[in-house]
Amino acid sequence: MPIEHLEEYYANVIDSVGDGVVVLDGQGVVTLLNPAAEEMIGISVRQARKIHFSDLFRGEEILLDMVQKTAQTGMTISDHENIVLKKSGRLIPVSATTSPLMKADGDRIGTILILRDLTNIRELEEAVRQADRLSSLGALAAGLAHEIKNPLGGIKGAAQLLEMELPDNAELRDYTRVMLKEVQRVNRIVEDLLALASPRKLALTKVNLHRILGDILLLQKRTVEGRSITFIQQFDPSIPPILGDESLLTQLFLNLIKNAVEAVGDGGQVRVKSRILSDYSMTPKGESRSRLVAIEVSDDGPGIPKDEVDHLFTPFYTTKTKGTGLGLAICQKIVAEHRGMIRVDSEAGKGTAFTVMLPLI
Repeated sequence: MPIEHLEEYYANVIDSVGDGVVVLDGQGVVTLLNPAAEEMIGISVRQARKIHFSDLFRGEEILLDMVQKTAQTGMTISDHENIVLKKSGRLIPVSATTSPLMKADGDRIGTILILRDLTNIRELEEAVRQADRLSSLGALAAGLAHEIKNPLGGIKGAAQLLEMELPDNAELRDYTRVMLKEVQRVNRIVEDLLALASPRKLALTKVNLHRILGDILLLQKRTVEGRSITFIQQFDPSIPPILGDESLLTQLFLNLIKNAVEAVGDGGQVRVKSRILSDYSMTPKGESRSRLVAIEVSDDGPGIPKDEVDHLFTPFYTTKTKGTGLGLAICQKIVAEHRGMIRVDSEAGKGTAFTVMLPLI
């Protein structure tokens, strides 16, 4: 292969790498920046060329120290925990490795910095931690629910007997009706707690997600007649049926779509989108690698403040006046039972998006 073609070939290889690659010469001046590094650092290769690394990474003390030590000693240095880039207008957790750039005869002529975006990994780690917390709370909730159901049955029976003894026109019947209504409400909460805490055997079948979502949207359109809410569906027709429990998945997406409808006012917009995720995959133990399908339910409502987003999946945490705070916790349990993940992205004043990721099995 001619030398010019060889250089073009190697340049294409570096540009195609998903990790950020920054190459410095012997004086610490940037000579090369691939597209992934441009995006992470927030600067184009044209702007970065001829800039000294200490200016390019000003304020990133750990990176500066790593590059300097590698340039001085020829050692390869890695840090996978402590670096967060702030250059592109957002915080990006990264792992970094600095290595010496050497000629064939062993002479050091520069330094190579490799940056890997850890945003997705950090999101997965947080999802696992949240699932662990939910599991602990679920065990406590199960015991509490069983303890409540017995006296609740006694209260209901006593109220019914009292109502039977009272004349039809007695004012006290209003009180017994309130008692029975409140007992039913508490019983629904207890049933939700048991659903959250109790292990279930999934009734697995081939599920057409688009049919489920289409039916839910059709019903919601009828429910909001008289309100000018726009429903948008963007479905990837290439997504095949997945293995899942149809009733639970219907409960999951009905809850998310109803929440989105409640979040928007007149003139609002609810969007439901499906797509195949190319940057995520799962490899369950003993099984082959599986891609993921993502279902995103988003709205353009008022959004959720950051301090509330962190608690959304916690049982009994709710911002609704009539909510129990168990709906999203149950949604997360359903997703976990299907070996998937759920995440929420929201910004006050700009809307909210819930993304459910399920394995394509």
